[in-house]
This record gives sequence, structure tokens and C-alpha cells, in this order.
Amino acid sequence: MSRILEKVKKIIPKPIFTAMQPAYHFCLSCLAAFIYGKPSNNLIVIGITGTTGKTTSVFLIAKMLERAGCKVGFTSTAAFNDGQKEWLNDKKMTMVGRFFTQKVLKRMVANGCEYAIVETTSEGIRQYRHRFINYDSIIFTGLYPEHIESHGSFEKYKQAKGKLFEYLSKCQTKYVDENNKICKAEAGIKKIGLNRIKKTIIANLDDEHADYFLGFRAEKKIGYTKDGKGKSFKETIKDIEIIEYSKVESSSSGTSFIVWQKEVNLALLGAFNATNAMNAISVGKSIGMEAEKVIRNVESIRGVSGRLEVIDEGQDFTVIVDYAFEPTALEGLYRTLSKIPHNEIIHVLGSAGGGRDVGRRPVLGKIAGKNANYVIVTDEDPYDDDPAIIIDQVALGVEHAGKEDKKDLFKILNRREAIKKAIKLANKNDIIIITGKGSEQAICRKNGEKETWDDRAVVRAILLKNKK
Repeated sequence: MSRILEKVKKIIPKPIFTAMQPAYHFCLSCLAAFIYGKPSNNLIVIGITGTTGKTTSVFLIAKMLERAGCKVGFTSTAAFNDGQKEWLNDKKMTMVGRFFTQKVLKRMVANGCEYAIVETTSEGIRQYRHRFINYDSIIFTGLYPEHIESHGSFEKYKQAKGKLFEYLSKCQTKYVDENNKICKAEAGIKKIGLNRIKKTIIANLDDEHADYFLGFRAEKKIGYTKDGKGKSFKETIKDIEIIEYSKVESSSSGTSFIVWQKEVNLALLGAFNATNAMNAISVGKSIGMEAEKVIRNVESIRGVSGRLEVIDEGQDFTVIVDYAFEPTALEGLYRTLSKIPHNEIIHVLGSAGGGRDVGRRPVLGKIAGKNANYVIVTDEDPYDDDPAIIIDQVALGVEHAGKEDKKDLFKILNRREAIKKAIKLANKNDIIIITGKGSEQAICRKNGEKETWDDRAVVRAILLKNKK
């Protein structure tokens, strides 16, 4: 189907196709849902959107629900799960095409899933990929500038996210039976014995834009905060339920915090994971799960692929692969590293091409140059851009932070050679961090070409070869 559509696109003159894009994307979404039988009508669908934390939150929510005995499927930047098998996302897209998404949702239904968790992006929303997915809850993780070139401004970026929340109120009401399975309520009298799923918004109240997203209509609203903003939101948003958490502490063994006067101990590095965990905790609360059970289920979860993932092949230094590709996430990563005992830090990074936030390239370099002892700038996802130019732009920021070329700054075009260089530089108790790709399965090059790639596999291969 997708190949046929691509051929049609080539036939239509570009100016005409550009004008027809909104209708084109809408019709594709409608067609995909029709072909696969509107599977989301038979699932409890949780959508997650925001600039950061989406993928980890998808994973935490899915595993929390699984540990509670629920059958769950999900689509995310890192991986897909149809309720029977889980596999890495090799599509180089977070919110994949409508036909793929609807197909996976149908497989979830066939595999007996009760819940579907869909990581939902602003780009996907702009292309109507969210339409004809019958959402029940939407989670807002937080917002800061990203994809600004694509959207035109931060305000338009925020409004694109807002369309998802606006759409929630238009989604069809669902009912579940005593086994938490979606069922039809054909007549009013039959609804008495069924549970109606309330359309719900869950939001991070510590984000300055939370009030905008909570302003959209929903039957239930839940907010979580560690900055004591609960009172002000209760005064402005009717019937909002506030969950407060506090005393967030991060160490080399994990993260802890207090919620409902109970201590939560996560086996995940980074204080920011307390916020991600609160999304899972809020979902548990929204479906009526007992507090102790929610906490116990969240505490049992281990690492997320490509998110602060430690690669251990018996070496005497630490290698961490992480997805962080924009400034705020990178700064958060360095705050986490400060909690881990180490000697020196060696950072391998790059930046994406394809018109993706060009202005952040030197900013990323400056953050790395300021915090790492050695910085190796390399290829990431150049798309149609010249990778050497991207590397120079990132390296400019590294130099502004005080690093010198060929001394503590190295520009290496080949990503594999860049990783080899980092490993060669590493001494006992050093930390190597490799950022920008996480568990992604390809490097995107010009003319739509994809080079098969996995940072983690490359690191393991080099480490094992060095052991021989």
C-alpha cells in the first residue's frame, strides 16, 4: 500500500501535492483505520506526548500494567510490542505510518491486549497520524523547544501538541466489563453493569505549559508535582486530582523519591526518571490501582533500551549509550553522571541533519566541551546534509568551551572509528558516553538511504575484539 501511495505522490505536481497535504494525510489515516477494522475501539488507549521522557514513560507504564496482570502493547521510539512479542524500532520514526500503527493495534487486539500505549509526536499530529486512534487518556510529560524549524515557532509546536488533547474529547466513549475487556453497550439499560472509561488528561504540573494542556476538555484530570503547585491548579482547574511527590535523590544505584508518604526506589539512573515514573504512577491511580501495588510494580522495573544503558563486557571502565540529542536532555545526563564515581568522561556525539534544529548543534558541543574531559564529534543522522559540516558546527561549540582540536577534541567522520577512539582513550574508572541514537537501528543518509546501525552492538563488538 505504501509503495502505491509513493508512486501516486510522484505523479502529482509538487505545488498541488503541498496544497493537498492536509487532506491527503487525513484520508490516509481514515483508510488505514478502515482497512484494519478500527482496532483502537477495542483497546484502552493511552497516548503520551511532550518533548522529553515519552519513550521511558511508555516503557514504565507498560511494565507497570503488565506486572499488575494486564495484557499491554505499545509503540514507541525505542520499541514496539504487540502483546506477544517485543522488537526494536527500526523505522527511524517515533510515530510510524498510519498503516503500520493500525496493523500493530490490530495485532494487539488479536493477541488479547487490554491496553495500548502510543507515543504520539507533534510531527505525527501535524500529519493526522493520531486521527482514527480512539484515545482514552493523554499524558503530557513537559515541553521545551524542539523541531522549531519544522513547525515555524515554539507556539505552533505547542499548538500541534494541543490538537491531540482537543481530539481526545471527540473520541468515542468505551465501556469495559468485569474482566477489563472492551464491550458494547447497545442500550442504555445495559450500561448500568458496565464501567465507562473516562477520558483523562494527566499532566506534569511542574512544566510551565501544563495549564494550557489541562485547559482542554476531559472527564478526569490528574496532575503531579514536586514543586508544590498543586494548590494553585486546584484553584483554577475544576476537579483536578493532584499527586505530590518529593525528596528526589539520585545515586549510582538508582533513584528514590516519596509519594503518598511512601518511599519509591527505582532501579533507574537519573533524577529525571522520578518524573517519568510519576506518569506510570498517575496511570495506576487513574485506573484505581492501590498505591502499594503501583509502587511495587514500578520498583520492579529495570532499564530501558538505549536510555542510560550500560554496556558491560568486563572492561574496567563504564560505557553508557543514551538517546539524548538535544540540550536539555544532555544537561540532565551530565547531572546524572555527576552522581556516578568516575575519573574522566569521554563523550562521543554528533547532531542530526535534515533541517532538524540546526541552532542546537554548537549548543550541544558547548555542553559536552564544558563537562567532558575528551569530546569526539562524529556522524549521527545527516540525511541530505553534509555530515562534515554538521561535525564542524558541533565542534565549534566544543572549542568555545575551551577544548583544542586533536588534543581533547577529535573530529572523526566514521562513527565506528569515533567509538574505537573513545575506547582507546579510556582508562580504569573512566566513563564513555555515546549519545544521540540510543537503541536506534539505522543511520539516515541522503536520498532516504538507511545504514543498518546499533551503537550498543558496535560497542560490544569492539570491546570483545579488544579482549582477544
